[in-house]
Amino acid sequence: MIEPGIVRVDKPAGPTSHDVVAAARRAFGERRIGHTGTLDPFATGLLLVCVGREATRLSPLLTVLPKRYHAVARLGEETTTDDRTGEVTMRAARDQLDPSHVSEVLRAMIGEIMQTPPAFSAKKVEGRRAYKAARAGVDVSLEPVRVTIHEIVVDRVELPDVEFEVECSSGTYVRAIARDLGRALGVGGHLRSLRRIAIGSHSVDGAVSVDALGDADAVRAAWMSPLDAVRHLPVVDADEAAVARILHGMSIEAPGHATGAQVAVASGERLIAIGEVLGDSILPKKVLA
Repeated sequence: MIEPGIVRVDKPAGPTSHDVVAAARRAFGERRIGHTGTLDPFATGLLLVCVGREATRLSPLLTVLPKRYHAVARLGEETTTDDRTGEVTMRAARDQLDPSHVSEVLRAMIGEIMQTPPAFSAKKVEGRRAYKAARAGVDVSLEPVRVTIHEIVVDRVELPDVEFEVECSSGTYVRAIARDLGRALGVGGHLRSLRRIAIGSHSVDGAVSVDALGDADAVRAAWMSPLDAVRHLPVVDADEAAVARILHGMSIEAPGHATGAQVAVASGERLIAIGEVLGDSILPKKVLA
């Protein structure tokens, strides 16, 4: 049986994120596999695939990490899906646009903003996925949600295309950034390409391709232990007595951490539990060992 862990997978364009999970299940002979953030079929890049029960229980801690993308927006055209897979719904002249102004408008999105998700998204409307309703011809109206754009770096403005990198909070739609850029400029816009290059500190560099999931050496190079996957949390090294208390659902003493903070409790290189700080104690919330 394969050890629990997280493998960095470089998703190609075409398959869904669920397709990647299915390929991992076949390659590893393990049913308990999940991922930590959907990529649209046309998008490429990093998926963190959690393998085994211990790893899949860490999924919520990885899903909320900020994401970094390389993207190309096309100005002058809006589509039904806010990306290149949809039907064009509006065209406008863009020959009067100034590249420096385009960059300014894009960078002005940095910060905490209210963003309306695309109609073709996985958001639920009255218990139904928005994209299913939109495909059925229903006029979908989604409420804006609060997201954070941590950074936008404009790499190139070669109209009608704008190439940029963006780091954003979980739940942010880069398709909506392209759409809203076009609307702010008065010409419309949509996303032409999208590649996720990082989730938190985990990079797509060195990730394994889907076709190589059966290659033990390639998988090993892209593999992370549960502890390595959550090193964005403070790590508390527990001795034998503390491990015994944690395994029985009891708190341990660990002064010096902020109340309410999440911590990773470890014994050597083994992740034992995810805990929550309460005063000078750590209460186990997820016991993994």
